[in-house]
Amino acid sequence: MSQDNFELKAKFIRGFSDKTRLQILECIKDKEKTVSQIVEEVQGNQSNISQHLACLKGCGIIFGRQEGKYVLYSLNSEKIKDMLTMFDAILPLVHDGVARCDTDLY
Repeated sequence: MSQDNFELKAKFIRGFSDKTRLQILECIKDKEKTVSQIVEEVQGNQSNISQHLACLKGCGIIFGRQEGKYVLYSLNSEKIKDMLTMFDAILPLVHDGVARCDTDLY
């Protein structure tokens, strides 16, 4: 794999490396939602959520579909949903190590 591919892969993975972005992804994992619905479910503020949605959309992780005056957000691919499910399956296996991990080093 080329260095460019590693950079691209790391950039993609960073899309999942923020708590708010993960909450948004979980929120829309099974059903598309508007910004207002996401803000309510995630209990964030609209400006912050909108910035994270723009990041996720810009990275191609989510898709926004215009319906009247609303934009409905959903995962861009069923494979993204599979990844989120995989994270849930793997986390119990590495929970203790992750909990001890000093993320300030990264």
